Amino acid sequence: PYFIDLKRPQDQGLNHTCNYYLQPEEDVTIGVWHTVPAALWKNARGKDQLWFEDALGSSHPVILYLHGNAGTR
Repeated sequence: PYFIDLKRPQDQGLNHTCNYYLQPEEDVTIGVWHTVPAALWKNARGKDQLWFEDALGSSHPVILYLHGNAGTR
């Protein structure tokens, strides 16, 4: 979508989501969003990136959803 700051998922109502960038190889950067499970949504509001990184180490599974290449997530 045009005119959307993908670095700020909370602007799209995703208050339980954090923006990250992966660099699998030189000159390749992939923007990703980490969205916590529904059970953690209330706890995630207003939290910083460190909180989301800790959540990645929880017992909840991590699912990668990869789609398209048109500047969207």
